[in-house]
Amino acid sequence: MGFFSRVWGYIKAAVTGGVERRMKPEVQIEQAMSEARKQDLELRNQAARVIAHRTELQMKLDRAIDDAADARAQAGQALKMADGASTSGDAAEVDRWTRTAQALAMKLETSEQLVEGLKTQYATATEQAELAKEQVNANALRLQELSAKRMELLGKLEQARMQEQVNQTLEQLSKPMESNAGPTLGEIEDKINRRMANASARAELESASIEGAQRDVERSLQQVSAQARLDKLREELGLPAPASATPAAPAAVESASEQPAVAPAPVEEPADEQPAQGGGSAPA
Repeated sequence: MGFFSRVWGYIKAAVTGGVERRMKPEVQIEQAMSEARKQDLELRNQAARVIAHRTELQMKLDRAIDDAADARAQAGQALKMADGASTSGDAAEVDRWTRTAQALAMKLETSEQLVEGLKTQYATATEQAELAKEQVNANALRLQELSAKRMELLGKLEQARMQEQVNQTLEQLSKPMESNAGPTLGEIEDKINRRMANASARAELESASIEGAQRDVERSLQQVSAQARLDKLREELGLPAPASATPAAPAAVESASEQPAVAPAPVEEPADEQPAQGGGSAPA
């Protein structure tokens, strides 16, 4: 039996501890305040019963004092009646009033004893009532302190939550920008660099090839032909040639002479149409 009790105690402690760890702090604070309010209410009810008992004793004491006073007055009146009967020589009346006075005296003695007992009880009840009042006042102060402590704890809890949120935000900001939805910035930069490298390599290969050189020569010859056509139009319109105009024909012919695969024959025809101007002669 003891073994199962210990096992049950261990299980209960484990379950209670787990629940307390998972319970929110504000819930625990409210539970503590609810328990304190419940204890304060119970203490006030007990104090009220103590004070009510003192009030009840006071009422009984007042009634007992009145009964004792009545018994004393009646006993005195019976003695006076017995004395009057004795004066008149009425023995029967004397005996009757004497027995009545004795009965009232016994009642008076009982009432006086009851008064003394009630006085003792009332004194004790009064002390208990005053002590209960002090306990109620002390517990009320304690409850006020707990209420202030509750507000303080709730404020600290809110500050802790805000600080935790700030810490989480800072932690997220300190992490590198990575996303599962697409490539990272580093990967994008590497991709752009690869494309730039490929484009530069293609341009370098194009400029170093024979086909590229031929295209450059053809482009230069087209520029020479276009310049010759413009010079002819200026001559027909009677416009002077621009002072800074320098034909690109020599450079084109020089580039063509450096390439063995290009024939210079097609260049002669546009070069013959160029007018003879200062600094604008076609190459021979």
